[in-house]
Amino acid sequence: MFALDEQSRMVEKMVRQWCEAKLAPRIPALEAGVEPPFPLMRDMAKTFGLAAMAEAAVKKRIGKLRAAEAEGKEPEAGGGLGGSLGGEPMMMAVFIKELSRVSPGFAMGWGVSMGLAGGAILQKGTADQVERWALPLVTVDKIGSWCLTEPGAGSDAFGSMTTTARPKGDDPSAGYVLKGSKTFITNGPGADLFVVYARIDRGEPREQQGVATFVLEKGMPGFTVGAPFKKMGMRDSPTSEIFFDDVEVGGERLLGGREKGRAGRADTKESLGSERSGVPAMAWGIIERCYDQSVEYVRQRRQFGRAIGAFQAVQLKIADLYLKLRTVENVVFRLAWMQKNKVHDAAFVNASKAQCSQLAVDAALTAVQIHGGYGYMEEYHLEKLARDAKLLELGAGTTDINLLSAARLLIGDEAMGG
Repeated sequence: MFALDEQSRMVEKMVRQWCEAKLAPRIPALEAGVEPPFPLMRDMAKTFGLAAMAEAAVKKRIGKLRAAEAEGKEPEAGGGLGGSLGGEPMMMAVFIKELSRVSPGFAMGWGVSMGLAGGAILQKGTADQVERWALPLVTVDKIGSWCLTEPGAGSDAFGSMTTTARPKGDDPSAGYVLKGSKTFITNGPGADLFVVYARIDRGEPREQQGVATFVLEKGMPGFTVGAPFKKMGMRDSPTSEIFFDDVEVGGERLLGGREKGRAGRADTKESLGSERSGVPAMAWGIIERCYDQSVEYVRQRRQFGRAIGAFQAVQLKIADLYLKLRTVENVVFRLAWMQKNKVHDAAFVNASKAQCSQLAVDAALTAVQIHGGYGYMEEYHLEKLARDAKLLELGAGTTDINLLSAARLLIGDEAMGG
């Protein structure tokens, strides 16, 4: 339970070699926006056979969906890739960890496209929708974005959502007209497909309006993508705003083929839970790189006639990094066990996402401090990890929101007067 098996160790070794050979040399160009990360994602998928494995899983799902639809039955819930690699969630966690040692932004962009956008369509879409849109996403033939956050709707994603889908008739097949905007959209500048959440607006009060999901494609009339944002960190992950100016959306683009009312919000929260489950693996990679590099540095760096690792102040920092590393590592093991055994514990997911994010930020800053002026230089990579780590405390729900969500689940709304 607390040690990687042989297969996971092999994945760790192979992905680290690929990252050092292919990803690390491209970081300056990716961070400067000179190159997009998407060709590298395709190279990675091809190198490790990810596309082939995902394609087989998706085609199996399509077959089940078509059989259920032919019999007029409700398809089995789920059906997503589950964030696993070869059926083993821990192997996928190791994969994300290794990418995040070099580029947390690259790991995030890939996870959003395949896991969030592709996973949402795979889990909630009809057979035709899965075949048309999920299949090219999970095989990385196309790049996806997951579009929930709005300029005025961050933590209060549903209550403050202003993007609306106005039905053109009583039947969903008649289509909708989308109006509004989304912001902080990962992969936005280069995405082909966009999974968009909007309120179904028939004129009723906002609190009675349900949330539905639509699949849009770049180039649709009225749908525009803003210029890439300039950011503190995760600069190798292109991010932008997107705008809907009375975009005509056919009924076939309504995910699942029907409106789900307020149940659509539950689907969205399920996707958020999936995103939050992946953050600890990213934090693991950041902290592991900080720890490994710092231990090597304090053994070699000499001041006052001896290695700086001989000074107690430095020793305390190394021990602190080690404890943070093992804490996050243990969280990742538990999350993988939960996923494999289909154990649902939203409180743990929310709380661990918050805690691991904080530990990653603290570890990166500690590593910079250990390295002194060198830690502040791009050459040592630590300043990038410090900048990138901060987003983990903000995305997929801020630290405060995740902790409050966990507390409410643990205490219960009734006891809290909610």
